[in-house]
Amino acid sequence: MNFRRTILILLPLLLIGLIVYYFTDVVAYVLISWVLSMVGQPIMKFLTGLKIKNFQLGRTFSAIVTLFIFVVIFLGLSFIFIPMIVEQANNLSQVRYESIFSALQEPLQRVNNQLAEWGLVSQEEISFADFRDTFANYFKPGVIGNFVGSVFSVASSFMIGIFSILFITFFFLKESNLFNNFILALVPNKYEKETLQVIEDISSMLRNYFGGILLQMTIITILVSTALALLGVQNALLIGFFAALINVIPYVGPLIGAIFAMFSTVSTNLNVDFYEVLMPLLIKVVVVFAGMQAVDNFVLQPFIYSKSVKAHPLEIFILILAAAKIGGILGMILAIPAYTVLRVIAAAFLDQWKIVQKITQGINK
Repeated sequence: MNFRRTILILLPLLLIGLIVYYFTDVVAYVLISWVLSMVGQPIMKFLTGLKIKNFQLGRTFSAIVTLFIFVVIFLGLSFIFIPMIVEQANNLSQVRYESIFSALQEPLQRVNNQLAEWGLVSQEEISFADFRDTFANYFKPGVIGNFVGSVFSVASSFMIGIFSILFITFFFLKESNLFNNFILALVPNKYEKETLQVIEDISSMLRNYFGGILLQMTIITILVSTALALLGVQNALLIGFFAALINVIPYVGPLIGAIFAMFSTVSTNLNVDFYEVLMPLLIKVVVVFAGMQAVDNFVLQPFIYSKSVKAHPLEIFILILAAAKIGGILGMILAIPAYTVLRVIAAAFLDQWKIVQKITQGINK
């Protein structure tokens, strides 16, 4: 009986997997719209419950207002950060290897000499050709401007995607059971009750997760940009926003954010003395990012994961390593929400398996 039940559950999941694989773009639009509708539910609840004398907003108008708020926030962020990104990209695209090498030659040579004393490298002068070849393997300043330009030129092709997401989100907001009914159409009638509970649990956990991510990004942006601005680092707001955005990538994101901050600091201070000006600035950047990482690791992430994922930190770490192996950066970003969904489904339908009992024991706590 248990085997038959397992087959009846796994077959629809396999069918859903095939649909997701074949209609990747459409499924992505639906899932993004679902997430936006979950984020917008508190706004919908507030608007539908708002009464002005004898007038009360309906769900249609409330959904329109909620979407309008999303669009305003998106456009506001775009107007703030896109000019800064374009300016910084243009600045970086004009940076030449010679300028970077000139600014860093003396400290790099000191490091090379110290490594030579330890027998780790040969005692040689660092030439510009060696620096250029090594640096070119990791970063090409001249490509940045072209890359940003190509991104904005391709952005027009995403208009249909943006329109689709807004259109689907509107109906998910207006008809709160629309997504539920769509899922119920894919499962046998006798599993409808369990499926509804699974959808409710998933919605609650993902709502907490994405809400926590938004809170995390806001706090990181404020902390990093404020601290860097007070310490005299240029492009503090852009660095803070990029650090918050890239921090969504577990483990690797903070390192990328710190490297971007340090390179941005170097590229905007090429004509200053390294030891008197540039090195203190880089130390300030490192200290700020170390402090941010401490706050994120010991305050923000435990709060987010305890409220949503409800999984052991080691379990999450192994999951992210496996996701990185399978899907790279995108896999790392999607690993936690996808794992949350799978755990809830497994806890509801496959709880007779011992391994499922072990990995889902924290869900109902």
